[in-house]
Amino acid sequence: MSTRTLHEPVEVALLGRLRRGVVERIRADDGAVVGEPGPGTRIAVVTNKITVDDAMLDALPSLELVASYGVGLDHVDLDAAAARGVTVSHTPGVLDDCVADLAVGALLDVRRRISAGDRHVRSGAWTAGDPYPLGRRLSGTRVGILGLGRIGAAVARRLDAFWCEVGYHSRRRVEGSLYRYASSPLELATWADSLVVTVPGGPGTTAMVDAEVLDALGPNGYLVNVARGTVVDESALVHALKDGRIAGAALDTYLDEPYVPAALLEREDVVLLPHMGSATEETRAAMDDLLVANVEDWLRHGRARTPWVAAAP
Repeated sequence: MSTRTLHEPVEVALLGRLRRGVVERIRADDGAVVGEPGPGTRIAVVTNKITVDDAMLDALPSLELVASYGVGLDHVDLDAAAARGVTVSHTPGVLDDCVADLAVGALLDVRRRISAGDRHVRSGAWTAGDPYPLGRRLSGTRVGILGLGRIGAAVARRLDAFWCEVGYHSRRRVEGSLYRYASSPLELATWADSLVVTVPGGPGTTAMVDAEVLDALGPNGYLVNVARGTVVDESALVHALKDGRIAGAALDTYLDEPYVPAALLEREDVVLLPHMGSATEETRAAMDDLLVANVEDWLRHGRARTPWVAAAP
């Protein structure tokens, strides 16, 4: 079963490398239904645009594997899948570097006003002699990372090159880490000059960055979100920006993608990106290969190459 918005090469690979009849395309790229999954469907290939919930799982009684394209799994009811004995796979690891690159680039952009400077030149304001406001340096500042997993750790390594002082908050201390540990998001935001969000989405992280955390970050603080839109209280962020309670934000994810609140679109102190953290040719090719490998391994050996494994409490 293949669903909408898959990267085209992965559909080609699935259709070309698996025998005829194994893969059926259920939705077109525009979301139009072109087929119905049968009760004998064993594998569902999904993106984060498809919600895998009780209703979908009940409609597919023979389902064995949900193969998700991407690392985040907040669109999948993992408990419901586990209760039915359905394995869930994803594509972790291969996108860490590109997401980390983007996170640091976005942080540089919003602090140094790079995109705003580009608009200043293109609008003719520079030629007209209009003054351009100063940005703030990144080098030597304190950066808090909310979630020191694979992506968070990759962000931290890059910030080492900027001589930044790095702190983090995760569910628990990371063994062997030399970075400063904060016991809560609030403690981390109070300490940091910038806050980079890399935690997984899901019920446990919903609105983790709320008004209190934003106030702790302060009027000279910056927020970068390359995680999930649900992690940041979007309304609280809009109000914090309007009131000058934080200095700026760079966002790659939103609460209701692809729709971005008008209150964010109109602001010069916000960098807005189209959920492009993994959007490089190299990373998408690696994600394609890993998704296909998960499907092939399941059909041949009855196991996925990169199954989701519940984190320790």
